[in-house]
Amino acid sequence: MILPRLYPIIDSACLSSAPDRILAVSHFAEELLRAGATLIQYRDKTGDTARMLSCAQELRRLTQGKATLIINDRVDICLAAQADGVHLGQDDLSPAAARQILLAEGNKRSSPLVVGFSTHNLDQVQEANAMPVDYVAVGPVFATGSKAKPDPVIGLEGVRQARASTQKPLVAIGGITRKNCLQVRDAGADAMAVIADLLESPVKALEEFIRVLG
Repeated sequence: MILPRLYPIIDSACLSSAPDRILAVSHFAEELLRAGATLIQYRDKTGDTARMLSCAQELRRLTQGKATLIINDRVDICLAAQADGVHLGQDDLSPAAARQILLAEGNKRSSPLVVGFSTHNLDQVQEANAMPVDYVAVGPVFATGSKAKPDPVIGLEGVRQARASTQKPLVAIGGITRKNCLQVRDAGADAMAVIADLLESPVKALEEFIRVLG
């Protein structure tokens, strides 16, 4: 799998103050697409399945033919929204089980569905390298406020070690900004996952990320 240098994540929690969460997610996605995003992950940890499905379906409508849509955690939402794949965490459904579920759906399409997997230390990266996943995410690289109980920061050295431990595409996540993304890229990451540094001005930020990362 060839990943874009920038891996934007729309985190529903970051838009919680919006009167209409679905509309806010939709508008944010439109801004990212207008700026050139070719992949978007949708993340919602609230457990509101109905709203998550509505957001995912709206994102599918917007991204269809324009960008890859990845759903965080929920294989069922991925399938129901006709998304392009799922991103799994350490406590989610196993990648092997997810792959088995998605395989039948993938056979109906022109290309198989994507399975990504989060790791937080070198042992997990090495384990993920043997799993049926299309890419491995590693982090947090830097301190981040996107999780209530973040895992320990791995730093740039952690990215370097991860790069040496897997042949799969590597996505770095956690505290990545326009100011430090080049360091992360040079440490070996194929893609930089970003949440917070896109929020204030999505179009401007994404365009700057793309310009910096090349």
